[in-house]
This record gives sequence, C-alpha cells and structure tokens, in this order.
Amino acid sequence: MTGIDQPLDSGRRARALTVAKIARMAGVSAPTVSRVINGQAGVKLETRERVEAVLREHGYRRPGGSGAVAILELVFHALESLWALEIIRGVERVAREHDLAVVLTEMQGRLTPGRAWTEQVLTRRPTGVIAVFSELTVAQQSQLATRAIPLVVVDPTGEPLHQTPSVGATNWNGGLAATRHLLDLGHRRIAMVSGPTEWPCCRARLDGFRAAMDAAGVPVDPELVRVSTLYVEGGLADGRELLRLPSLPTAIVTANDLQALGVYEAARQAGRRIPDDLSVVGFDDLSFSRWSGPPMTTVRQPLEQMGATAARMIVDLAAGRTPEQLRVELATRLVVRESTAPPRVR
Repeated sequence: MTGIDQPLDSGRRARALTVAKIARMAGVSAPTVSRVINGQAGVKLETRERVEAVLREHGYRRPGGSGAVAILELVFHALESLWALEIIRGVERVAREHDLAVVLTEMQGRLTPGRAWTEQVLTRRPTGVIAVFSELTVAQQSQLATRAIPLVVVDPTGEPLHQTPSVGATNWNGGLAATRHLLDLGHRRIAMVSGPTEWPCCRARLDGFRAAMDAAGVPVDPELVRVSTLYVEGGLADGRELLRLPSLPTAIVTANDLQALGVYEAARQAGRRIPDDLSVVGFDDLSFSRWSGPPMTTVRQPLEQMGATAARMIVDLAAGRTPEQLRVELATRLVVRESTAPPRVR
C-alpha cells in the first residue's frame, strides 16, 4: 500500500506530490487516498470521484509494474461469434509466451464496462487491459493510467484518446476491394449493408464501398445503402427489404460474414440463387464462410494477429517500452470463393 509520504510520480512532481498532499487537496484523509489508489472498497462514490479528479488533474502515475498481477484483462462487448474467438486465440498465444493468464469479461452487448468492473480491475492490478470493440470512458481510461495499468483498444467503437494505443485493420481498403471485385465482374446495381456508422470500422468499410463506386463512375443509389446490426438478423432483415425493391440489386456487400449469412437466408426465402441471381460478399473470413452454401467470397480480417499484436503492445507497455506506433492497422485481403459471379444477362 502507498505510504503517506511516498511520492506518487516520477521526476520533480513525484518529489513534491505525496498522498498527504493529495489528501489535503481532495479534503479527505491519507488512508482514504491510499484506498482509492489501490482500488479498495470502503470509500463513498462521491469521495472516490473527488480523489480521482485530483489524481487526474495532477497527472498521477503509479510507478510502472508496481504490484501488477500476471494476468491480461480481455474485455468484449459480446462473445457471440467466432470473431471474438479468433482474437482470444491471438491474445492467449502471446500470453502463454510471457507466462500471463487471460481473464475474459463479456459485457452482454454493452459497449462501456460498468463501475463494478472498473473497481474490480483496479483491485486486481492486472498487467494490462485489452478492450475489444468496447469503449472505456475518459474517467475509466484515466483510472487505469494513474495505476500504471496499460490499455490497448482493438477495433475501437469511437476515437480513442490520443495516447491510447489501438489495433485495427485496413477496413477502408477492404470495402474498396470487395466493391471493386463486383464492379470488375460487371455489376452496377450494388447494395451495401453496413454496420453502425458511428463505429470507425463500419464507417470505413462503407466509405471504401462509396470510393470504389465513385472511381468507377457508378452512382450509389441511396435505396441500396442500409445501416444494420452486425448480426445474422440484421443481414436477414435488410436483405429481405433489398430483395423486395422494384429494381433489384444484382450484388450485395456486407460489413461482416454474419450479415452475409443473413443475406443468404433472405435470398433463399425470395427464391434467388447465389451467385446466379445475386452475388454476396462478406467481411472477416470466419471459419464458417468457406463452408457456406455456396462458399463465401469475403474480406479476410487478420483477427488472430490483431489480438496477438494488442497483447504484445501490453507486454511492451508494462515493461516500460513505448510502442513504435500507437495506432496499428493490419492488412485485409479479398478472398474470392463461389458466392460472386458476373450478373445474369436479362
């Protein structure tokens, strides 16, 4: 536990800033400050927030590695698909190399962890936290930083703080490649089923689609652009609507493989065969895509490598090494299978 007169930071500020001084600034006792710093219970929410505000204001940082436990906290908004499993594999591979255990937290669809999770993490003092398709508040990110608990974000749902390392993929290029493939086959009436456009990865895929259409001189029909959830149900619902239009699309680009499966089912229900009547492109290249009927053309996202990269960044940060890049984008690649073909001449 931090002693009353122990410096709280390195350099000149550390020599001047002690628990006692933080306590005076926050109007609380020194033991209360120590309990907040160490993530211990027994402090009222209002008092804890007041101490946290002082710590943030004065840039408090616990000395790196102080009391860290050999675990990686891996936080997901949901664990409902093979997408999450691929990232877990990458994280665990690196964790094993460094004798770290992996603790999983699933937020049941919520993007931001609750206060209880934050308090538990501060108490556990893990080696680091990897937030996957999740969004920690500014206060939560600050709380981790003040305890020298490194944070890396994978596929951020918003713009991470400037100094927060993040890992993603070349989503714009992926959307561009998928759409160019269909254009090269001769399609012109191409639909896009996007994910939530407030999320950078989904917005980038949609922008890549638009860029390919624009470069080919093909206008984008607003009726053919849909914003949906990243689940089978979203692809099914929007696929049904697209296949009820008076002027049907000949091809559909989706924001992930689950949506593409939904489009497959919508096509089956509408009596349209893939790829004879409709070409479909997914995104992710999850294991089931190659066994779909027909095997799915998709954009491969290096999910396992993304998880491994995030874990290596945590290991470096915990050791006091600054990553060469705070934002890492790994390459996507179009994988052509049997769900795409030239449009049928009518």
